[in-house]
Amino acid sequence: MDKTNFRPEGKNLYGIFNDSFPPILDGVTLTVENYVYWLARKGRVPCVVTPWNPVKEEHPYDVMRFFSLPIRSRHPYRYGYPKLDPYIWKNLRNTDFKLVHAHCPFSSGRLGVYVKKKNGVPLIGTFHSKYREDLKHSFKYVPWMVPIIMKRILDFFNACDEVWIPQAEVEPTVREYGYKGPVTVVENGNDLASKVTGPLDLYKKDAKMRLNIPENEIALLFVGQHIWEKGLDTVIDSLRLLSDRGVNFRMNLIGNGYAAREIQQRINDYGLSGRVTLNGIIQERDRLSDFYAASDLFLFPSFYDNAPLVVREAAAMGVPSILLEGSTAAEVTRDGKNGILTQKSPEKFAELVEHLSNNREELARVAVGARESLVRSWEDVVNEVIDRYDSLIRRKQR
Repeated sequence: MDKTNFRPEGKNLYGIFNDSFPPILDGVTLTVENYVYWLARKGRVPCVVTPWNPVKEEHPYDVMRFFSLPIRSRHPYRYGYPKLDPYIWKNLRNTDFKLVHAHCPFSSGRLGVYVKKKNGVPLIGTFHSKYREDLKHSFKYVPWMVPIIMKRILDFFNACDEVWIPQAEVEPTVREYGYKGPVTVVENGNDLASKVTGPLDLYKKDAKMRLNIPENEIALLFVGQHIWEKGLDTVIDSLRLLSDRGVNFRMNLIGNGYAAREIQQRINDYGLSGRVTLNGIIQERDRLSDFYAASDLFLFPSFYDNAPLVVREAAAMGVPSILLEGSTAAEVTRDGKNGILTQKSPEKFAELVEHLSNNREELARVAVGARESLVRSWEDVVNEVIDRYDSLIRRKQR
């Protein structure tokens, strides 16, 4: 069993539990990475608890891994099986946790509940995703499993001392799943704005040059899992319409997922391979910031996401998003002020992109609004998190 970087003699550790961690990269992983980075910078001692991964990475903090197997339908994700791990339970009991914060209700979340009961420490659970949609895809051949696992998810959140959500609009989903307790809004942060030194317009111009994107093209971007639930069919179909209308555009997609091959095939079938590029996962933040900065619009027609970090990352680089009216992702968006809202329709998306391509001053105004209203540093967020941690610990010690 790999016990990479785990030193059980650590004292007063802040346990950050999650089912995904580098080399797996997604919005929740990025949240966890920034939590542990800034906790350490603020003098707290984090310990990550996460499923084992065959790709070894070194980290400057404790990492406790437990047995896992790959999820075939969601490569490169893995599912943890702590019941098959002879070490994890003893390691958890013998670790001096001060508090546990679980960012996932599955295997790592259940381990968080175990630590709470055995070690008597407070447990926080953050509701990051629309888990039912993920389960419906993963168990499409055995749908009777979905309500069973949803019951376990509800049991996890009911066991938490506090339940956090990343924005207020997530609460209806939490209630739909059956959770009746109080919720606390704790926003996510952003680490890209600090990469801009000097005027943003010059930074963006240099990024376009580095990526060979001409100024006369409207540069479009999507970052996230390549799964149909995120509305990528709407994106690709709207690009075919833009091409038919003679709009001069360039589209970059960053990420990976089960639908990546089908997306590439659709791009090829539509004759868009010269204008649309699937770049895979980009882990280097400097290179990823170039793709954001070189873009003019972020396309995100998703009803699936709760509080997507990517929308705020785009805003940090002066890139407004086109989002869906009524989506949870669009809660913080004011149409025409810091983003653009529309219906889930390739025609509507294509019309908006074409309109903004021909009205760059309007696009620039919305971009300024996005950067001014949607960007909050992770350092600021974790300062708030530490205050909330300390308050909960004091309450539990009374």
